[in-house]
Amino acid sequence: MKVSKNGRRLIKHFEGFSPTAYKCSAGVWTIGWGNTYINGRPVRADDVVTLQEANKMFREYLARNVIPVIKSSVMYIKVPQHHVDAFASFIYNLGSGAFQNSTLLRKYNNLGFKEETIAEFHRWVYAGGNKLDGLVRRRKAEAHLFEYGELNFYE
Repeated sequence: MKVSKNGRRLIKHFEGFSPTAYKCSAGVWTIGWGNTYINGRPVRADDVVTLQEANKMFREYLARNVIPVIKSSVMYIKVPQHHVDAFASFIYNLGSGAFQNSTLLRKYNNLGFKEETIAEFHRWVYAGGNKLDGLVRRRKAEAHLFEYGELNFYE
């Protein structure tokens, strides 16, 4: 199991690239393709990365922190690639705990590919108690990929 080109494109599109550290909408220092850690420690205000370093961090994060969560959380033996990709974007943005404790995962494991599962993506559009347009578009894009197996960035 891995994140496909479509999944990586979706994540990178919404994360955006920054070679310098910045505070994300949740107030967390972030760098590269939305990474909050660099060299095993939290990102600091003065951190800088190259595109090559950011791409390496991105691939490693997917392999170490995203795919294992999907493998251990989803009860199906064969998960369609577009579901893996949509889940990967969700986890990359919100973290493994949010995914593992979500109604989204619970409904997927109980119902599979159903409207009730797809609707759960759209509930995760808040940061710091505020509904964010960027998260609305991201969840819409994730739900679209999950349902149809194709990218649509809703820009």
